[in-house]
Amino acid sequence: MAKKNLKPSTAAKGRKKISNAVYEAELARLQDELVKLKEWVRTRGLKVVVIFEGRDAAGKGGVIKRITEHLNPRVCRVVALGTPTEREKTQWYFQRYVPHLPAAGEIVLFDRSWYNRAGVERVMGFCSEEEYQEFMRSCPEFERMLLRSGVILLKYWFSVSDEEQERRFQSRLNEPKKRWKLSPMDIESRNRWVEYSKAKDAMFAHTDTKQAPWYVVNSDVKKHARLNCIKHLLDMIPYEDLTPAPVELGPREINTSYVRPPISDQSFVPEHYHGGFGVE
Repeated sequence: MAKKNLKPSTAAKGRKKISNAVYEAELARLQDELVKLKEWVRTRGLKVVVIFEGRDAAGKGGVIKRITEHLNPRVCRVVALGTPTEREKTQWYFQRYVPHLPAAGEIVLFDRSWYNRAGVERVMGFCSEEEYQEFMRSCPEFERMLLRSGVILLKYWFSVSDEEQERRFQSRLNEPKKRWKLSPMDIESRNRWVEYSKAKDAMFAHTDTKQAPWYVVNSDVKKHARLNCIKHLLDMIPYEDLTPAPVELGPREINTSYVRPPISDQSFVPEHYHGGFGVE
């Protein structure tokens, strides 16, 4: 396949980008802080929900990946629900999301969430007008219920320009390892840019509340978006450093009576890669 024009968008091109060295160093620093936050949430029994929404190819997955990279999955987990089953379609709309909410000491990151109804379901006609209007009425109250129960709720909307989204779509077409990301739904959303914009505006009008506001992340430059979102997340939840003191390891136990089974009895993975790999 011929390469298409994958130059950065005008919006991204007009901004001075952070250098790779500075980005990597700051990301590592922020990830160290995320580990501290994770431990604070675990030990203090906090319940944290973080919602990531935005257009396709806006960079949500990249931010989530960097957040979870060094965190214990038993404390911090990602929820990315697929298409609802026929049974789930008959349930109370929020019902399929409730089982995934955090217990004490847990962080849940929703890679898309109940806001599917205000976005893709609305634009693609997957819900009725009555279902959509009921969601708009009940969603703010549902979130207030979560807040009253002690849940810390953060909502991020990743904003990407149409020009930059198009560049990323073309990149997915040209790179086989990314091509799986471009679903038929993504392609259809590309054709309905204005409809999605109107749906997003209506969603904000109803659900950008004082108790649970939307925080918009400018995501035309992925590295900037990642750092800005993680920094904001850390700033929104007060925490303390509970890093344990270094532990001194004593000498290992020596058991002269232990006899190891023959290595020939074990099945080993072939060593295709080794110190001499690539050397003829």
